Amino acid sequence: MDQAEQLRNIIKQQNTRRHLARVITVTSGKGGVGKSNISVNLAIQFGKMKKRVVILDADFGLANVEVMLGIRPKYNLADMMFRGRSLREIITPGPEGIGFISGGSGLRELTNLNGDQVKSLVRAMYELDQIADVVIVDTGAGISDSVIDLVISSSEVLLVATPEPTSITDAYALLKTLCHHREFYHNNPMIHMVANRAHSYQEGKELFRKLDAVVEKFLKLPMEYLGYIPYDEKLPRSVMRQQPVSIAYPNASSARAMLDLAMLLENGGDGQKRNRNKGLSGLLSRMVQGGG
Repeated sequence: MDQAEQLRNIIKQQNTRRHLARVITVTSGKGGVGKSNISVNLAIQFGKMKKRVVILDADFGLANVEVMLGIRPKYNLADMMFRGRSLREIITPGPEGIGFISGGSGLRELTNLNGDQVKSLVRAMYELDQIADVVIVDTGAGISDSVIDLVISSSEVLLVATPEPTSITDAYALLKTLCHHREFYHNNPMIHMVANRAHSYQEGKELFRKLDAVVEKFLKLPMEYLGYIPYDEKLPRSVMRQQPVSIAYPNASSARAMLDLAMLLENGGDGQKRNRNKGLSGLLSRMVQGGG
């Protein structure tokens, strides 16, 4: 029995009636568009709404989430997978009651797990589905294998783009790469697009129209415009302070837009889609099945 089949069998044995976290995967076609900033501030706004939130920093090799929070984690995902730490030990507490998990050496190491490590990881992911209402997965930028694997396996994707022409073309390149994978269509993902650093509502909406037009024409992939985060000088200031703008400047225009984003996701989500999400354990299952 190979590792992928073993993981599928373990997951089938779990009690599927357990609480399952809502998983939102935040991604972008290129770096530098503010993806991690949106992930962190969205988590904080959900926290202010009394949601139990955990960020999984899957931007492996970088530490954007911990830098933005100004918190150095004691343990990371690799410590749980390979060094015997528990899930609760690797969740680092942050502001507004949120937690975050540093990715460490990465989810790509799933392909090298032995049977006992597979069982341990699945149990941990089911435990996270129990203790969190929302899990925000902050991917790396671009079309690396680790990013593609995560997004393909996701049921709910937040695609971040800016008005820069390179951001639009790179976002399209990411979606085109995803559409080459049959399992991406099989998972029937919900793609939300957020325009970041737009100077007006009109600029954000125009950005969506440009991208949606080519995506609809050539990829036949439905997208939903979730709104825009305005260009705001307080955002880079908050990064320098190593405090999310929603904490450092809660009345800033960008912080208010992050709250609107969280409320739209909370109130406008498709309940049926969320039920099919099957939590972080479900995402993990789909990743390994795809690789098996």
